Amino acid sequence: MARTIVIGDVHGCRTELDELLDRVALAQGDALCFVGDLVARGPDSAGVLDRVAQLGAALVVGNHEWRLLAARRGEAVRLGPSHQALMKSLEDRHFATLQAMRAWVDFPEHDLRVVHAGVVPGVPIEAQDPWALSHLRTLRDDGTPSDTRDFTLWGERYHEAPHVVFGHNAVDGLQLHPFATGIDTGCVYGGQLTAMVLAAGERVPPKQDRRDVLVSVRARRAYVELKPGA
Repeated sequence: MARTIVIGDVHGCRTELDELLDRVALAQGDALCFVGDLVARGPDSAGVLDRVAQLGAALVVGNHEWRLLAARRGEAVRLGPSHQALMKSLEDRHFATLQAMRAWVDFPEHDLRVVHAGVVPGVPIEAQDPWALSHLRTLRDDGTPSDTRDFTLWGERYHEAPHVVFGHNAVDGLQLHPFATGIDTGCVYGGQLTAMVLAAGERVPPKQDRRDVLVSVRARRAYVELKPGA
């Protein structure tokens, strides 16, 4: 029966993406979803966008896509060298893929929600700040969101349904919280590219068994240095 496969931050690592898809044996009928940050920092962002478009995958917008789209609209945003290069090299078809990305994707059969960065506990998904969905890392003592690592990881304070799978936080790596799973395992920094693979109707297992539904491949190399803000 068809499975649901959620893949962490690819960051232009096309070779590792293809290897992971082979490892999970992607089959016709499988539902495929990416947590965002498909682009930037890695060697082949355009190739990754072409691949996911070919696959017809569901795509969640990450903070790197958010930045490119804002620049495309003419907004004043700070672009690093990698983003500046992408603004020049990506073609209209690539931006069409970026523009079709969603703030979140739900898989009710698994009681599962996919976002890029996180959610603020107690706030309905429709009322979540789009910035928080794509940038959140921690919660301050008063519960307000932060994109720094100075406070409490939001997943430690999330005790709700649905289960949330997210990326964005390579420094803290794999996060196994009771009701949330972080699968940014730092591929572009020389770590791994990770997927959660759920059988039809399967719920996310408890923490002690959750690694059983995770599949990873090693990065070919470190394409950029991992820094605290990654």
